[in-house]
Amino acid sequence: MSILKNHSKLEKNATLLLIASLAVVTVGGIVEIAPLFYLQNTVEKVEGMRPYTPLELAGRNIYVREGCYACHSQMIRPFRDEVERYGHYSLAAESMYDHSFQWGSKRTGPDLARVGQRYSNEWHVQHMIEPRSVVPESVMPSYAFLKDKPLDTSGIKAHLVANKRVGVPYTDDMIANATADMRAQADPDADTSGLESRYPKVKASDFDGDKKRLTEMDALVAYLQMLGTLVDFSTYDEAAGYR
Repeated sequence: MSILKNHSKLEKNATLLLIASLAVVTVGGIVEIAPLFYLQNTVEKVEGMRPYTPLELAGRNIYVREGCYACHSQMIRPFRDEVERYGHYSLAAESMYDHSFQWGSKRTGPDLARVGQRYSNEWHVQHMIEPRSVVPESVMPSYAFLKDKPLDTSGIKAHLVANKRVGVPYTDDMIANATADMRAQADPDADTSGLESRYPKVKASDFDGDKKRLTEMDALVAYLQMLGTLVDFSTYDEAAGYR
């Protein structure tokens, strides 16, 4: 009763209510803001992580544009059933260059955090064109138009610059060669030595099966084929980082 009586006094006194409200907002703000000053300490350093290549970044943009995150998560939780189905649970460092992250909150389709290199390029292309031809029970719509839509390369340098401004470690060399790197990754006959030096573990391929054109299908498949392939978990020690 005494608590209710004191609360009643607080509600009836505008000055006390204002002071109490400010105190609550101040404490809440400190609790939310203070950890951000130590954010770098909360992200484990993991060997193998690198920024997206220009083509992978373009593919990620298409993934976001088409709303793929609404049905596919990219976060494997540390539970036995998840790890047995999808692979090693997700690490925070694997999303360190995502703006914004693609963890997702719903799985109409399977988690994609480790889908890279699990299927061939041809499988991914066919899956995008007619999902039920490879997964009969799929409810995914067709994205066949991606194979016919040329990839816009005009804004990729500016996009790398924007990512650099929010902390992604793109170098001046990466930015200067962005357009060339984007085309080289989708051309199996191109000289990829520069691309490989800038982006370790990069996979160059004719992703959409048509070497004559650079399409949005190339970009999306390049992005999917990279997911989960950068960290070598055979050398990962859960207790102490890397052995």
